[in-house]
Amino acid sequence: MSESARADEKQQPPAAKRASAAGALPYRRERPLAEFWRRFSANRGALISLVALVLMLVVALLAPYIAPYAPEKLVGQRLERPSLQHLMGTDNFGRDVFSRVVYGGRLTFAASLIAIVIAVSIGVPLGLIAGYAGKWVDNLVSRVMDIMLAFPGILLALAVVAVLGNGLTNVQIAVGISLIPAYVRLVRSSVLSAKENLYVEVARVNGCTDLRIALKHIFPNVTTPILVLTATAIGWAVVIAAEINFLNLGVQPPTAEWGADLAASRTYLRSGWWMGVFPGLAITMIILAANLIGDGLQEALDPRMRGREVR
Repeated sequence: MSESARADEKQQPPAAKRASAAGALPYRRERPLAEFWRRFSANRGALISLVALVLMLVVALLAPYIAPYAPEKLVGQRLERPSLQHLMGTDNFGRDVFSRVVYGGRLTFAASLIAIVIAVSIGVPLGLIAGYAGKWVDNLVSRVMDIMLAFPGILLALAVVAVLGNGLTNVQIAVGISLIPAYVRLVRSSVLSAKENLYVEVARVNGCTDLRIALKHIFPNVTTPILVLTATAIGWAVVIAAEINFLNLGVQPPTAEWGADLAASRTYLRSGWWMGVFPGLAITMIILAANLIGDGLQEALDPRMRGREVR
């Protein structure tokens, strides 16, 4: 066998080698989407997390059909323990905790998703402009982001809420603003690395405009870190939104929301532990699922990890 044939055989994935050994049809390259799903689904933790996150989202969307009671309705005695009638017990007012957890997911998901849309729509263009333009533009954007990063995310969000006032919409804006620096720094560093590649110089020599180079040749190469960051940012957004509502600066009682319900349960940790445990478990599940999905996306999309075994 020639050296070139041996090299080709080494480059073939294990599935292609088995097919060749069995006398099957020649190996055909997988489509990008099929290859991504094969690698992502091989990570059991990421796959289970994706299913769990989608299931929680569906439950939140179908809350009126799943929750047995209205979240503000008094349906039983105060602080009833979990039972068949009230799966997660009742709170200090006699409201069904399960119904409040199901309805509370709607506000939590809405706050986190809208916040991420705000962060992406502002942070990605700023990072792209700063990384590609360089010079004084880069310095200006970087210094502003450094100032924002000097404050912890929750403190920055609280400052925005203090300026805008209480309310769910203001919480969404505040959480979105607190996530902008992470996107700007990530996209900027990725663009600085990508614009040094040879194909960018070739495009510039061929007369492509800066806008075309940035959008067509550089931006597609920074989408992978953006997707990974977005997956993990879901967990950050949920935590920050829950903390603001925990401090009673977001939604107001009797609205069902996980952070607000956690705040209400502080006085009843011994006599009604279920009031805080179940909203807390819901928040924990979203954070864990978001981080595992981010790890799975990193393994499935990063070309540097293509030759590694996926857990």
